[in-house]
Amino acid sequence: MKTKDIYILGIESSCDETSAAVVVNGRQILSNVVNSQIDIHKRYGGVVPEIAGRNHVEAIDSVVDEALRQANVTLSDIDAVAVTYGAGLVGALFVGVSYAKGLCQASGLPLVAVNHIEGHICANYLTYSNLQPPYICLLTSGGNTAIVKVNDYDNYDVLASTVDDAVGEAFDKVARIVGLPYPGGVHVDALAQKGHCTYKFHDVVTTNGNFSYSGLKTAVLNTVHNAEQRGEKVNTSDLCCSFTVAAIDGLVRRAVQECQRHNLNKIAVAGGVGANSYLRQQLSQLTNQGYEVYLPKLSLCGDNGAMIASRGYWQYLSGNFADLTLTACPTLKLRGQKPHR
Repeated sequence: MKTKDIYILGIESSCDETSAAVVVNGRQILSNVVNSQIDIHKRYGGVVPEIAGRNHVEAIDSVVDEALRQANVTLSDIDAVAVTYGAGLVGALFVGVSYAKGLCQASGLPLVAVNHIEGHICANYLTYSNLQPPYICLLTSGGNTAIVKVNDYDNYDVLASTVDDAVGEAFDKVARIVGLPYPGGVHVDALAQKGHCTYKFHDVVTTNGNFSYSGLKTAVLNTVHNAEQRGEKVNTSDLCCSFTVAAIDGLVRRAVQECQRHNLNKIAVAGGVGANSYLRQQLSQLTNQGYEVYLPKLSLCGDNGAMIASRGYWQYLSGNFADLTLTACPTLKLRGQKPHR
């Protein structure tokens, strides 16, 4: 006898994308609507929290309606509403959380509070229907960088993390240093593909196996400033290439080390930097060494409602629901991840 399909409506508003999606059984995307604010924030060189919050308010109702329409379902077909409640910009999160609570109060649907970071990990289940824990996940987002052992759908161990800045933040900072527009990561990636690794930067892996990106950012800044003081011009493509190699190689190496330590051969990637071409290339080459490599579709590397709906499905199965007192938690960490001072 076939079990009932579970339909989850996912809502994401942690930063500058207003997104809603309908996902069936945590794996099948029926719709995934993303309203991006990139063109709005581009003129400021980065996300302005107050502007992001106002635009979420304006967009969220139509985005949710469109997600339901594209999925060809109504709220009566939905089993639960999953919403990002952290981490992210507090004003942006508040919009999504408030909307989801109102929707649940009006419809009687259960509410699922989703950790945005865990949502990124679940983007892999939407790309690979056969992926099952345990595996090692390389978390590479704008606000978080970590090596995570995914023991089960609801159980994680953080094996290594950043002691200061995240890799995505480093890409954006380097983009600003060399005068590239927002969002910087994609432009650094494009230039890096044209360049050569001629600048030598230090490893981002610390002596205790964690990551540090503040020194790498400073090294890039000093390279540019020193060249300017000498009246020389930096080769931007070579600089972006050299930075990318320094930023990525240590992540891949540590992920492999943790696979070996835990006797696992599956490596997945999660987060916005998962779209970086060099990272995807380096991970893909591991298949020649017997590893199974899981790379989410490019459209699922950034923030989106589908990954939140997928995460919400696993919480739905375990009965992990929230009540209508739920509030935004901008500093939320992955379970097992300690904040660094």
